[in-house]
Amino acid sequence: MSKSLVIIPMYNEKENAAAIIDAVQALPLEFDVLVIDDNSPDGTAAIVKEKIKEYPGRVHLIERSGKLGLGTAYITGFKWALEHDYQYITEMDADFSHNPADLVRLHNACSEGGADVAIGSRYVTGVNVVNWPMGRVLMSYYASKYVRLMLSMPVHDTTAGFVCWTAPVLRAMNLDKIRFKGYAFQIEMKYTAYRLGFKVVEVPIVFVNRVLGTSKMNSSIFGEALFGVMKLRMGNIKKRHAKTDN
Repeated sequence: MSKSLVIIPMYNEKENAAAIIDAVQALPLEFDVLVIDDNSPDGTAAIVKEKIKEYPGRVHLIERSGKLGLGTAYITGFKWALEHDYQYITEMDADFSHNPADLVRLHNACSEGGADVAIGSRYVTGVNVVNWPMGRVLMSYYASKYVRLMLSMPVHDTTAGFVCWTAPVLRAMNLDKIRFKGYAFQIEMKYTAYRLGFKVVEVPIVFVNRVLGTSKMNSSIFGEALFGVMKLRMGNIKKRHAKTDN
Protein backbone atom coordinates (compact mmCIF):
# COMPACT_ATOMS: atom_id res chain seq x y z
CA MET A 1 0.00 0.00 0.00
CA SER A 2 1.25 3.49 -0.82
CA LYS A 3 2.53 5.34 2.21
CA SER A 4 1.08 8.78 2.99
CA LEU A 5 2.52 11.39 5.33
CA VAL A 6 1.14 14.66 6.68
CA ILE A 7 3.77 17.23 7.67
CA ILE A 8 2.58 19.71 10.31
CA PRO A 9 4.95 22.48 11.42
CA MET A 10 4.24 23.65 14.95
CA TYR A 11 5.31 26.57 17.09
CA ASN A 12 3.39 27.21 20.31
CA GLU A 13 0.47 24.99 19.31
CA LYS A 14 -0.27 23.33 22.67
CA GLU A 15 -4.01 24.06 22.25
CA ASN A 16 -4.14 22.24 18.91
CA ALA A 17 -1.33 19.68 18.86
CA ALA A 18 -3.11 16.68 20.36
CA ALA A 19 -6.43 17.36 18.65
CA ILE A 20 -5.00 17.75 15.14
CA ILE A 21 -3.00 14.52 15.46
CA ASP A 22 -6.07 12.66 16.74
CA ALA A 23 -8.14 14.04 13.86
CA VAL A 24 -5.65 12.81 11.26
CA GLN A 25 -5.36 9.40 12.87
CA ALA A 26 -9.16 9.02 12.90
CA LEU A 27 -9.48 9.37 9.13
CA PRO A 28 -10.64 6.35 7.07
CA LEU A 29 -7.47 6.57 4.98
CA GLU A 30 -4.18 5.90 6.78
CA PHE A 31 -1.88 8.90 7.16
CA ASP A 32 1.27 9.07 9.22
CA VAL A 33 2.08 12.40 10.86
CA LEU A 34 5.40 14.22 11.06
CA VAL A 35 5.49 17.25 13.35
CA ILE A 36 8.30 19.77 12.92
CA ASP A 37 8.58 21.69 16.20
CA ASP A 38 10.78 24.78 16.40
CA ASN A 39 11.56 24.60 20.12
CA SER A 40 8.12 25.82 21.21
CA PRO A 41 8.38 27.26 24.73
CA ASP A 42 4.78 26.27 25.51
CA GLY A 43 5.50 22.52 25.62
CA THR A 44 4.11 21.55 22.22
CA ALA A 45 6.81 18.91 21.71
CA ALA A 46 5.96 17.17 24.99
CA ILE A 47 2.35 16.82 23.85
CA VAL A 48 3.47 15.36 20.53
CA LYS A 49 5.71 12.86 22.34
CA GLU A 50 2.69 11.57 24.24
CA LYS A 51 0.92 11.05 20.91
CA ILE A 52 3.95 9.14 19.62
CA LYS A 53 3.38 6.69 22.47
CA GLU A 54 -0.33 6.51 21.67
CA TYR A 55 0.21 5.92 17.94
CA PRO A 56 3.52 4.01 17.70
CA GLY A 57 5.02 4.12 14.25
CA ARG A 58 2.35 6.53 13.00
CA VAL A 59 3.39 9.83 14.62
CA HIS A 60 6.90 11.27 14.36
CA LEU A 61 8.64 14.39 15.64
CA ILE A 62 11.60 16.44 14.51
CA GLU A 63 12.70 19.07 17.04
CA ARG A 64 14.68 22.04 15.81
CA SER A 65 16.66 24.55 17.83
CA GLY A 66 14.47 27.58 17.15
CA LYS A 67 12.24 29.39 14.65
CA LEU A 68 13.96 28.73 11.34
CA GLY A 69 11.12 29.55 8.96
CA LEU A 70 8.12 27.75 7.53
CA GLY A 71 9.88 26.88 4.30
CA THR A 72 12.86 25.24 5.98
CA ALA A 73 10.47 23.24 8.20
CA TYR A 74 8.75 21.80 5.14
CA ILE A 75 12.04 21.16 3.33
CA THR A 76 13.22 19.22 6.38
CA GLY A 77 9.96 17.27 6.34
CA PHE A 78 10.09 16.59 2.60
CA LYS A 79 13.60 15.19 2.84
CA TRP A 80 12.60 12.99 5.78
CA ALA A 81 9.56 11.74 3.86
CA LEU A 82 11.61 10.80 0.81
CA GLU A 83 14.19 9.05 2.98
CA HIS A 84 11.37 6.99 4.51
CA ASP A 85 9.79 6.09 1.16
CA TYR A 86 6.49 7.97 1.41
CA GLN A 87 4.66 8.29 -1.91
CA TYR A 88 2.21 11.05 -0.94
CA ILE A 89 3.34 13.95 1.25
CA THR A 90 0.88 16.61 2.38
CA GLU A 91 1.63 19.89 4.11
CA MET A 92 -1.02 21.18 6.52
CA ASP A 93 -1.45 23.79 9.27
CA ALA A 94 -1.80 22.73 12.89
CA ASP A 95 -4.68 25.05 13.80
CA PHE A 96 -7.64 23.39 12.01
CA SER A 97 -7.83 26.15 9.41
CA HIS A 98 -7.47 23.17 7.07
CA ASN A 99 -10.11 20.52 7.61
CA PRO A 100 -8.32 17.19 8.22
CA ALA A 101 -11.12 15.39 6.35
CA ASP A 102 -9.95 17.18 3.17
CA LEU A 103 -6.68 15.24 3.36
CA VAL A 104 -8.51 12.32 1.77
CA ARG A 105 -9.72 14.47 -1.13
CA LEU A 106 -6.24 15.84 -1.82
CA HIS A 107 -4.72 12.37 -1.62
CA ASN A 108 -7.33 10.95 -4.00
CA ALA A 109 -6.76 13.76 -6.49
CA CYS A 110 -3.22 12.40 -6.82
CA SER A 111 -3.69 8.66 -6.26
CA GLU A 112 -6.86 8.34 -8.36
CA GLY A 113 -7.15 11.57 -10.33
CA GLY A 114 -3.70 11.63 -11.90
CA ALA A 115 -2.46 14.84 -10.33
CA ASP A 116 1.18 15.23 -9.38
CA VAL A 117 0.35 18.10 -7.03
CA ALA A 118 -3.06 18.74 -5.44
CA ILE A 119 -3.68 22.14 -3.87
CA GLY A 120 -6.39 22.71 -1.27
CA SER A 121 -7.66 25.89 -2.87
CA ARG A 122 -9.56 28.72 -1.18
CA TYR A 123 -10.13 30.61 -4.42
CA VAL A 124 -10.70 28.17 -7.29
CA THR A 125 -14.51 28.40 -6.89
CA GLY A 126 -14.72 31.95 -5.52
CA VAL A 127 -13.66 33.02 -2.04
CA ASN A 128 -14.08 30.25 0.53
CA VAL A 129 -12.65 31.78 3.69
CA VAL A 130 -14.46 31.89 7.03
CA ASN A 131 -13.83 34.33 9.91
CA TRP A 132 -10.99 36.29 8.38
CA PRO A 133 -11.17 40.11 8.53
CA MET A 134 -12.14 41.49 5.14
CA GLY A 135 -8.81 43.27 4.76
CA ARG A 136 -6.92 40.05 5.20
CA VAL A 137 -9.17 38.21 2.75
CA LEU A 138 -8.64 40.90 0.11
CA MET A 139 -4.87 40.96 0.68
CA SER A 140 -4.62 37.18 0.30
CA TYR A 141 -6.99 36.97 -2.65
CA TYR A 142 -5.36 39.72 -4.68
CA ALA A 143 -1.86 38.52 -3.79
CA SER A 144 -2.75 35.21 -5.43
CA LYS A 145 -4.23 37.02 -8.43
CA TYR A 146 -1.03 39.04 -8.76
CA VAL A 147 1.15 35.93 -8.62
CA ARG A 148 -1.02 34.12 -11.16
CA LEU A 149 -0.72 37.06 -13.55
CA MET A 150 3.00 37.73 -13.08
CA LEU A 151 4.07 34.10 -13.38
CA SER A 152 1.48 33.02 -15.96
CA MET A 153 0.76 30.07 -13.71
CA PRO A 154 -2.77 28.57 -13.91
CA VAL A 155 -3.26 28.39 -10.14
CA HIS A 156 -5.85 30.47 -8.29
CA ASP A 157 -4.54 29.96 -4.74
CA THR A 158 -0.79 30.39 -5.17
CA THR A 159 -0.09 30.98 -1.46
CA ALA A 160 -2.08 27.96 -0.24
CA GLY A 161 -0.43 25.95 2.52
CA PHE A 162 -2.55 22.81 2.15
CA VAL A 163 -0.90 20.78 -0.61
CA CYS A 164 -0.38 17.10 -1.45
CA TRP A 165 2.86 16.35 -3.29
CA THR A 166 3.71 13.06 -4.95
CA ALA A 167 7.21 11.76 -4.30
CA PRO A 168 8.36 12.07 -7.95
CA VAL A 169 7.71 15.83 -7.84
CA LEU A 170 9.79 16.34 -4.72
CA ARG A 171 12.54 14.08 -6.06
CA ALA A 172 12.66 16.10 -9.28
CA MET A 173 13.28 19.29 -7.35
CA ASN A 174 16.60 20.30 -5.89
CA LEU A 175 15.10 21.10 -2.50
CA ASP A 176 18.30 22.82 -1.41
CA LYS A 177 17.74 25.37 -4.19
CA ILE A 178 14.36 26.53 -2.85
CA ARG A 179 15.18 30.06 -1.77
CA PHE A 180 12.29 31.42 0.25
CA LYS A 181 11.47 30.67 3.89
CA GLY A 182 8.12 32.40 4.43
CA TYR A 183 4.94 32.28 2.40
CA ALA A 184 6.85 32.99 -0.81
CA PHE A 185 8.05 29.41 -0.27
CA GLN A 186 4.52 28.23 -1.09
CA ILE A 187 4.60 30.13 -4.37
CA GLU A 188 8.09 28.94 -5.28
CA MET A 189 7.24 25.29 -4.71
CA LYS A 190 4.10 25.42 -6.89
CA TYR A 191 5.83 27.41 -9.61
CA THR A 192 8.76 25.01 -9.66
CA ALA A 193 6.47 21.99 -10.02
CA TYR A 194 4.52 23.73 -12.78
CA ARG A 195 7.64 24.78 -14.71
CA LEU A 196 9.07 21.28 -14.43
CA GLY A 197 6.00 20.01 -16.26
CA PHE A 198 4.07 18.32 -13.48
CA LYS A 199 0.29 18.25 -13.37
CA VAL A 200 -0.96 20.70 -10.75
CA VAL A 201 -4.67 20.69 -9.82
CA GLU A 202 -6.77 22.64 -7.34
CA VAL A 203 -9.29 20.98 -5.04
CA PRO A 204 -11.81 23.43 -3.55
CA ILE A 205 -11.76 23.67 0.23
CA VAL A 206 -13.21 25.96 2.89
CA PHE A 207 -10.54 27.68 4.95
CA VAL A 208 -11.57 28.53 8.52
CA ASN A 209 -9.61 30.97 10.66
CA ARG A 210 -8.08 29.41 13.76
CA VAL A 211 -10.10 29.36 16.98
CA LEU A 212 -7.30 28.44 19.42
CA GLY A 213 -3.74 29.72 19.57
CA THR A 214 -2.10 32.70 17.91
CA SER A 215 -1.76 33.30 14.19
CA LYS A 216 1.77 33.53 12.77
CA MET A 217 0.60 35.63 9.79
CA ASN A 218 1.54 39.27 9.29
CA SER A 219 1.80 41.78 6.45
CA SER A 220 5.53 41.12 5.98
CA ILE A 221 4.68 37.57 4.95
CA PHE A 222 2.65 38.88 2.03
CA GLY A 223 5.35 41.42 1.26
CA GLU A 224 7.90 38.64 0.86
CA ALA A 225 5.50 36.78 -1.40
CA LEU A 226 4.85 39.80 -3.61
CA PHE A 227 8.48 40.80 -4.07
CA GLY A 228 9.65 37.20 -4.32
CA VAL A 229 7.54 36.79 -7.45
CA MET A 230 9.85 39.08 -9.38
CA LYS A 231 12.86 36.93 -8.51
CA LEU A 232 10.99 33.81 -9.56
CA ARG A 233 9.94 35.38 -12.85
CA MET A 234 13.51 36.35 -13.70
CA GLY A 235 15.06 33.04 -12.60
CA ASN A 236 15.61 29.92 -14.65
CA ILE A 237 13.67 27.28 -12.76
CA LYS A 238 14.56 24.39 -15.07
CA LYS A 239 18.26 25.17 -14.89
CA ARG A 240 18.19 25.47 -11.09
CA HIS A 241 16.51 22.11 -10.73
CA ALA A 242 18.15 20.23 -13.59
CA LYS A 243 20.26 18.21 -11.18
CA THR A 244 19.30 17.04 -7.73
CA ASP A 245 20.82 14.95 -5.01
CA ASN A 246 17.35 13.97 -3.79
